[in-house]
Amino acid sequence: MDNQALINELINSGKLSKEVGELALRDANSFGRGIEEILLSKNALPEIDIAQAKAKVLNIPYKKVSVTEIDDKLLKLIPEETAKTYKVIPLSQDGETLIVGMVNPDDDKSQEMLRFIGKQNKVSLGAYVITQSDLDAVLHRYSPFTSIYQEALRSLNLKPTGGIESPTKTIGLEERGKGVAEDAPVIKIVASLLKEAVAAKASDIHIEPQRKRMRVRFRMDGRLKEFASMPLELHQPIASRVKIMSDLKIDENRVPQDGRFRTNIFGREIDFRVSTFPTPAGEKIALRVLDPETGLKSLDDLGMKERNKNILLRNVNRPYGMVLITGPTGSGKTTTIYALMQIMNQEIKNIVSLEDPVEYTIDGLNQSQVRPEIKYTFASGLRQILRQDPDVIMVGEIRDKETAELSVHAALTGHIVLSTLHTNNSVSVIPRLVDMGVEPFLLPSALNLMAAQRLVSRLCDACKKEEKPSEQLNREIEAQLATLPPELKERYKEPHKVYRPVGCDKCHNGLTGRVALFELFEMTPQLSEALSESIQESKIQAEAKRQGMVTLRQDGIMKALDGLVSIEEVLRETAQ
Repeated sequence: MDNQALINELINSGKLSKEVGELALRDANSFGRGIEEILLSKNALPEIDIAQAKAKVLNIPYKKVSVTEIDDKLLKLIPEETAKTYKVIPLSQDGETLIVGMVNPDDDKSQEMLRFIGKQNKVSLGAYVITQSDLDAVLHRYSPFTSIYQEALRSLNLKPTGGIESPTKTIGLEERGKGVAEDAPVIKIVASLLKEAVAAKASDIHIEPQRKRMRVRFRMDGRLKEFASMPLELHQPIASRVKIMSDLKIDENRVPQDGRFRTNIFGREIDFRVSTFPTPAGEKIALRVLDPETGLKSLDDLGMKERNKNILLRNVNRPYGMVLITGPTGSGKTTTIYALMQIMNQEIKNIVSLEDPVEYTIDGLNQSQVRPEIKYTFASGLRQILRQDPDVIMVGEIRDKETAELSVHAALTGHIVLSTLHTNNSVSVIPRLVDMGVEPFLLPSALNLMAAQRLVSRLCDACKKEEKPSEQLNREIEAQLATLPPELKERYKEPHKVYRPVGCDKCHNGLTGRVALFELFEMTPQLSEALSESIQESKIQAEAKRQGMVTLRQDGIMKALDGLVSIEEVLRETAQ
């Protein structure tokens, strides 16, 4: 589709400013991306506005898809793989006319496929423009979950305002009490949801009551995707079932509640951390999926390069000192800490952790969960840990002055301390600790290493597409490579190649998992000397440059040139 025509329509309809439109066009040309992808990545406007503008430009009507109104028989007319590949779904059939929804109705290959479908089924065709989100929602109808859900729905007598009476404690996935056969359909639906989430390697499940329906979304590779749409009447029974499994109060829906349960799925024990949140439509439920098979990773799994790995291991193997991992929420700090603890988990070491909460239980570690409601905090727990003869102490997060001071004290008295902070980069760790109230003169002796990180999506090796970077992008690549240590710089010579996601039968969206970007900053004699004079970020930056520190952006660009990640996402995630 003509990028300029779409932008003009969005500007003329008042949906987009001229400045944002022109910037999006420049980015689309620079990165070689579709204009829709650029607009959505910038959150410039809702997906539905883009679809409606596209419909007007192509002179094809737009339709909002109701997932539950599509007949199962229609799905057989367009096979699942065909629907995914060509982004086309059946919507309805009126006599001998099949109505379809298309994300890209101007795509020649999609049109050719539809002509074949029409000829094969002896039907004429009518088309609507639909959004990618609506397409994804309908694709879930092909899932095995659909048949379980439909069967359960038929056997369930829905009561719009009622709940269900269930046993007080449930640990089996489909276990139920005696005399509650009416619970069976809901139990099957919840069990199937949990299985589907684990199979999809989802990190979170969101059960959300809306005005007219209940939406279920999975977070996969850091992105939320709609998995199912159900009648709103199912929300209360499903919420009650999850509460029972989590040992929460069923009749309390006015205040948030937190719980946890463990169950066996696919032959392994998986923990689910549950949080309820009251909304006008009912309780929203979020479940964190804590699957050791996908959650516990090694440094290699995280994509750490050999140079960074050597720096990190050198510092955790020192006799004492702090190793701090920093970054925003959701950047994988805890995952990296767990990777380090698995490496250090040896018979000769006593490793004690304070966590909020304990996400994964690892044999050989002494893990404890803080409980602020009974005054068992990171600070109070740290005092007790020092009486436990620890070699390595892990503190989930340094949040306040007391925890910071106690962590520094622990590091200075012969312990390795692992913890996390919230700063944008590794250089900001020292000013942050000083702002918390730590005496500056203590930091040179206490700190070993400061490591910042971000998570970006890993490209699918089966379908990623190689391309030549634009002139503007090539200049940015060269500028970042210019200040790399010589041994790294010599590996990346022009002409450069970058890669972008495509999508195939293996991955569906061009992405498979996530990779971490790292920025490691060591305490050195030169940095100690600079800190003894004053805490100036400019001096800290100068020492980082002298060390040859690889920044987050530089690490990301190297991984983009290696074909691991999209350079566009690297630039977006490392923007200052």
